[in-house]
Amino acid sequence: MKDSVEQSPTSLGLKSSTGSSNSQTDFHADGVDGGEAEPPQPPPNNAEEKNSHPDSKRDDFPRRRYIRWFLWSAAFIFTATISATLGATLALITPLSPLIAPLTQGTGAKELWRRGFQYDLARPVNILVMGIDRVPGIPKSSPQVFSGRSDTMLLLRLNPADNTVRMLSIPRDTQVEIPGIGMAKINDANVEGGPALTARVVSRSLNDVPIDRYVRVTTDAFRELVDLVGGVEVFVPYQMEYEDVTQNLKIDLDKGWQTLNGDQAEQFARFRKDQYGDIGRVQRQQALLKALRQRVVNPTVLPRLPQIIRVMQQYIDTNLSLEEMLALVGFGLDLEQDAFKMVLLPGRFSELNEYVASYWIMDEAGRDRVMREYFQQTPSWSSLDAISRSPNQVRIAIQNATNDPQLGQRVAQYLAEKDFHNVYIVQDWPDQLRQTQIIVQQGDLEAAAALKKVLALGQVEASSTGDIDSELTIRVGEDWLNR
Repeated sequence: MKDSVEQSPTSLGLKSSTGSSNSQTDFHADGVDGGEAEPPQPPPNNAEEKNSHPDSKRDDFPRRRYIRWFLWSAAFIFTATISATLGATLALITPLSPLIAPLTQGTGAKELWRRGFQYDLARPVNILVMGIDRVPGIPKSSPQVFSGRSDTMLLLRLNPADNTVRMLSIPRDTQVEIPGIGMAKINDANVEGGPALTARVVSRSLNDVPIDRYVRVTTDAFRELVDLVGGVEVFVPYQMEYEDVTQNLKIDLDKGWQTLNGDQAEQFARFRKDQYGDIGRVQRQQALLKALRQRVVNPTVLPRLPQIIRVMQQYIDTNLSLEEMLALVGFGLDLEQDAFKMVLLPGRFSELNEYVASYWIMDEAGRDRVMREYFQQTPSWSSLDAISRSPNQVRIAIQNATNDPQLGQRVAQYLAEKDFHNVYIVQDWPDQLRQTQIIVQQGDLEAAAALKKVLALGQVEASSTGDIDSELTIRVGEDWLNR
């Protein structure tokens, strides 16, 4: 199959929201071409050219002001929300109405703001997001700040058909074949060939999934964003101490719930010195996603928006056009809280004597399942029957999150009575939970839904923050004690 990113570049197929609902407009914005993105230029104001009547200009001024505001908002969303720690991605894909509704009056505020958008997404869009490591000796203002290794890599799928966003976290140590280089870690692709080569490698590694656009952000973005929104509240599961001289990074965090400033949040996201290494980082980055989302949608953050916009503009490189940014912002207006689902690329750590370097080795069956469920990408060499399994076969970890030390054993016994035998118990979660969570560690949403029916309680958590050896992790809460 021909590599999707090597085909001629196309637009995102944006659909005009001002004319016929069936009309589509193709823009000149290139696909993943490997060059530095040109600054998006505003479209010509045809209304002013065709009608020079003073009253027409005066009537059109509020609309042009709203569109100009949304242009800056789009820049904010992509700079302030997609960072080296993943944490900023959520502002792009979470409901924006809590942020913008207070700026207008009346019960139809959301609809009023929606009129400022000229375009909707006409089809699902895949965006590759890269958080780039610091390049020593390079000034922040230099384009070379985007030439480092990708500290973080995400593949986002925004689907207007069902108003959902899927996010695949790709570990930086994932073993891939890089053209002209050979076997290497995926975070080397940006160094060797920029966003074009990275997109090509990602596409080929993930069943030729098409990649429409890219966004690159430096590691400084997240730290400054967290400070501008007043910090984020997260649970630190254990004491974290570590120093990375090459990255000028010193980590020292205490265990427990805390409100972290930008520097501390970066420490939390980038800590690697535990048994899980890079995969533990991905899990903490996903936890930060939720914490940052809760902060960003807080109305008290709204007055800081202009400052956030000014600060964040310097950190982004993307080939998204102005119209595409507006369409993505408009898409965000229609998203619900549970529309965002995260998953880690299934795989395993390489053995100590298996390779010279340490790698994350993709699990092909797990990859195929994730690409099917999250990206509607089924490889020609795999059948749906081969990917699907009975929920009873899924590997389930049980993690007690209550003060009852015997609860994990009782849950395991209950599952055994229901013919679930691929079950094991892991160390208790150090923070007590009121509600049981079913964590979809490897993206099997169907199995999670079936397990929830068996348990008759709990909430499906579409993230990869459970036990990494599991396919589903049941983090048992206090609601089990009251069943």
